[in-house]
Amino acid sequence: MKVTNAEFVKSAFALEHLPQDGRREIAFLGRSNVGKSSLLNSLLGRKGLARTSNTPGRTQSINFFLVNERFYFVDLPGYGYAKVSKSMRQDWGKMAEEYLNDRKELSLFVQLIDARHEPTELDLQLRDWLSHHGKNTVVVATKADKLSSNQLTKSLHQIRSHFGSIPVIAYSSETGKGRDELWKAIGTALA
Repeated sequence: MKVTNAEFVKSAFALEHLPQDGRREIAFLGRSNVGKSSLLNSLLGRKGLARTSNTPGRTQSINFFLVNERFYFVDLPGYGYAKVSKSMRQDWGKMAEEYLNDRKELSLFVQLIDARHEPTELDLQLRDWLSHHGKNTVVVATKADKLSSNQLTKSLHQIRSHFGSIPVIAYSSETGKGRDELWKAIGTALA
């Protein structure tokens, strides 16, 4: 897909702040520090549109990016980062779960896993939740450029063993590996 226009639209800190224009949405979910912002910037071909940080857990809202004036990329708070208060984590989790469960505009759930590590318990809990609710999901193994070809093959085999029939795409924000494949999955979901 050719991206002709991409812009940050808003941050939602409560469900009543969500866009109400009926456009389709692609949700990006993953552990803090998995490379969500870098992936979004890479997919959209725009450096710095989604803010990256060396401090995991910075995204504390649901962030909406309008793509080609047709649909939204939705960046959800990363899960599993310990340096925020327990009540704040619970508030994010409650809002994110309500958004993910009830939002009619959601067309695809993109779950990010760091290719360098085995999926965590939280990754598997999210997998189970998405599967239980019958959500259209694709898994993206980020930071694929950090592994040798042999290591990546082993990692993808391991990830696929945890995710069964859910498609798994190796992705590198640095090299663009997996970009076309992910856009194809997004295009199919939007069709």
